[in-house]
Amino acid sequence: MSLSVIILAAGQGKRMYSSLPKVLHLLAGKALLEHVINTALQLSPQQILVVYGHGGSAVPAWLDHLPVQCVEQAEQLGTGHAVMQAMPQVANGDTVLILYGDVPLISLSSLQQLLVAASHNSVGLLTVCQDNPAGYGRIVRDKQNNVVRIVEEKDASPAEREVTEVNTGIMAMNADRLRTWLALLNNNNAQGEYYLTDIVAHAVSDGVTINTVMPDNVMEVLGVNTKAQLAELERYYQRTQAEYFMQQGVTLLDPQRFDVRGELSCGSDVVIDVNVIFEGQVTLGDRVRIGPNVWIRNAKIGADVEVLANCVIEDAAIEAGCRIGPFARIRPETKLGPDVHIGNFVEVKKSTVGQGSKINHLSYVGDSTIGKEVNVGAGTITCNYDGANKHQTVIGDGAFIGSGTQLVAPVEIGANATIGAGSTITRDAPADKLTLTRAKQQTLDDWQRPKKK
Repeated sequence: MSLSVIILAAGQGKRMYSSLPKVLHLLAGKALLEHVINTALQLSPQQILVVYGHGGSAVPAWLDHLPVQCVEQAEQLGTGHAVMQAMPQVANGDTVLILYGDVPLISLSSLQQLLVAASHNSVGLLTVCQDNPAGYGRIVRDKQNNVVRIVEEKDASPAEREVTEVNTGIMAMNADRLRTWLALLNNNNAQGEYYLTDIVAHAVSDGVTINTVMPDNVMEVLGVNTKAQLAELERYYQRTQAEYFMQQGVTLLDPQRFDVRGELSCGSDVVIDVNVIFEGQVTLGDRVRIGPNVWIRNAKIGADVEVLANCVIEDAAIEAGCRIGPFARIRPETKLGPDVHIGNFVEVKKSTVGQGSKINHLSYVGDSTIGKEVNVGAGTITCNYDGANKHQTVIGDGAFIGSGTQLVAPVEIGANATIGAGSTITRDAPADKLTLTRAKQQTLDDWQRPKKK
C-alpha cells in the first residue's frame, strides 16, 4: 500500500506580522515547512503534496530543491478545502497522511505509530492532552470512550470546552474513504469554512473506528502562529540538540547558549564554549576546542584545532593542530594546512596556507598561496584587487614577510626570501634574498606644526 503525504501550508500567518509566508520562517536555520518535509521523507512516501496559498510562488520557489509537488489553494476556505485541492493527485487505495507546515517538530516515531493505527476501516488521529486547551478543537468521546467527533472551539458548548484532549490536526486514513467524507463537508459553522475535522463524524457514521495516538512529547505538535511561539520552539529544539551532543561526549560549557542551525558532527573530547553558532555542514575533529562567541558555517575542522573567542569561519577547511583567533575571520575557499596559526584581527580569504605558517596579527591575506613555515608579520596586506579584477600572491616556503608590508598582486615571493618591514612590493622578490622598499628618512629642523587660526 502506497503512502501519500499532504502537507497543508496555505496559511498567511497574520499574527507573524511579516510579508514572508508563515511556513517559510526559520527554525534552526531551516524553514518550518522544510522540517516537516524532511521528517515525512523518512517514511519513504510515494509522494509529498504541499498545499500552498498565501505568498504565491514564494513557497514553491523555496522548495524547488526538495522532492515535493506543490498544489495551489487559490481561495483559503478551510483545511478540508485545502485537502480537496491535493486529492486529485492521490491514487485510489493509498494511505493519506495529513501534516501541517507550521508544526515543525513532529517526530518520525509519532507518525509511524499513527500509520499503524490507520487502515481501510480505521482513522489514525493524533491527539494530545493540554492543561490549557484554549484555541484547539476538542475530542468528543461517548460513554464507551470512543471518539465520535471533533468540535472546534468556536462551535463548542461550555461542557465541550472543558475537555482537555485536543485535536492536533495530524491524521492518517484510506484515500477512498477520505474522498467520500470530503464530499460530505459543508461550511455551516462559525468561521464559514470546510473543516477537515468534520470527517471524523462522517467516519463514525460509516462505522469506521477512530484510533487515537499521542506523541511522546507535547512539543512535537505545537504550531507556530506568533514570533513568540517560534522562539519557544527554537529554544526547545536547541535544548534537544544540546542534550544529544552531550550524550555523545561533547562538553558544552553552557547548554542553554548553544545553537545548531544545520548539521554538526563532532569527534571525541570536543569542548564548545558559550554563544557558538553552527550553520550548514560543520565537522569538528577530535579534541577541537571552540571559544566563546564563534560563528562557523560549512567548515571542516581537523583534530586538535583551537578556535579562540569571537572568530568567524565560513566555507573553509582547517587541518589538524591549527590555532585561530581571537577575532579572526576565515572567509570562503580558504584552506589552512596543519599547525597554521591565524591570530587576532587577521582576515584570510580564498587562500591556501601551508603547514606551520603563521599570520599572527592585524593582516589581510586574499587570493594567495602561502607555502610552509612562512611568517607573515603584523599589518601585512595582500593587495589583490585592482578595482576590476582579483590577482594572485604566491609566497614560497620559509619566507619571512616583515611587518607593515604591502604585497601588490600579481606578485611572487621566493622560498626563504625576506621582505623588509614597511615595504611595498610590486615586483617578484627572489628566493633567499632580502628585498625591501623604503623612502629615505628625513628630519626637517626648521619645520613647525600648523596651529589653528
